[in-house]
Amino acid sequence: MSTETTHRLVLASASPRRLDLLRQIGVVPDAVDPADIDESPLPRELPPQHALRLAGEKAAAVAARHPGAFVLAADTVVACGRRILPKAEEEKQARACLALLSGRRHRVFGGVVLLSPTGDGEALRRSDRLVRTDVTFKSLSHEETESYVAGGEWQGKAGGYAIQGRAAAHVRWIGGSYSNVVGLPLFEVAALLRGAGFPLP
Repeated sequence: MSTETTHRLVLASASPRRLDLLRQIGVVPDAVDPADIDESPLPRELPPQHALRLAGEKAAAVAARHPGAFVLAADTVVACGRRILPKAEEEKQARACLALLSGRRHRVFGGVVLLSPTGDGEALRRSDRLVRTDVTFKSLSHEETESYVAGGEWQGKAGGYAIQGRAAAHVRWIGGSYSNVVGLPLFEVAALLRGAGFPLP
C-alpha cells in the first residue's frame, strides 16, 4: 500500500464547524464526504449510545466509498436527562430547546469514530471515543430567547444553539471539552489519529 493511500483522510461530515476545528490542529482532510443516514434515535436509546452509534454508522457508510483511507466521523448529541434534543430546523423547535436549557445544566455527548486501513485487504480497524461535556445556561428571559431565535444561529444545531456564537453570552459554566460542544472533541480526535498512525503536524 502506498504512503499516499495510507495517509489519506476523509471527513465523513457536512459540518463546516468540524472542518474548521480539524484545521485548528493542523489537520486538513483529503476529502469531505457526508454520510446520508437516518439519525432518528432507536427506541429507549440513551443519548451517549445514540451519539456513538451514529458516528459509527456514518464512518461505515463513507468508508465503503473510500477504500484504503482513514475515515473520521462524529456526532453531537445535546441531552436533558434522557431526552435527546433535536437539531432545530424551525423556530418553534429552537424555542422549545431554549426553554428546556434555560437555567439548568445539560450534557453534550460527542461520539467520534475513526476507521483505519490495516493493509489486510478490506479490513478496517475501528477506534472510538465518547466525550461528555456539561453546560449550564443562565435563566433566559423572553426577550433574550426571542432575540437569539431571531438571529438564526440555531438552525441545524443540536439543542438549538451554537456555543461559538451569541449563545456564549448565556453559558454560565462549562465542564469538559469546549470543542466537543462546537462539534468535535479535538484532544480525543488527535489521540485517535496518533494511535492509528496518522501523521499530525
